[in-house]
Amino acid sequence: MIFCEEEMEISFLEKIAKKMSDKNIELVLVDEKTMHEINFNQRGIDKTTDVLSFPLVQNCENLLGSIVINLDEVSKKAIEYKHSNEEEISLLFIHAMLHLQGYDHEIDQGQMRQKEQEWIEYFKLPKSLIVRVQGE
Repeated sequence: MIFCEEEMEISFLEKIAKKMSDKNIELVLVDEKTMHEINFNQRGIDKTTDVLSFPLVQNCENLLGSIVINLDEVSKKAIEYKHSNEEEISLLFIHAMLHLQGYDHEIDQGQMRQKEQEWIEYFKLPKSLIVRVQGE
């Protein structure tokens, strides 16, 4: 189950979450300014970003962690890559879920990107998203 503060249709994310993990996820949807603040306060990086994930530090039986998605960035990228906001949010959500599960594309040998590709294909998201992910 996903706990989301925003009133938004997120049933498509529920399906992804249930398939990727049996734990609950906190989902926070924010604007660019708020994401910039979170990124600076939590990571010391003075710029906005599209998605952040925060694994639970203490052991909580039913909660995997929190995912923060920047809706302003979602809109920009959806236009840029010519797909829907739902597809963009799905890509970011999958990416963040993998981080919550311990994957880290900055230090692994491509395992996270491979898993992302598998999930993108599984959920029948546009192939253009795979090409984009490989380029990052």
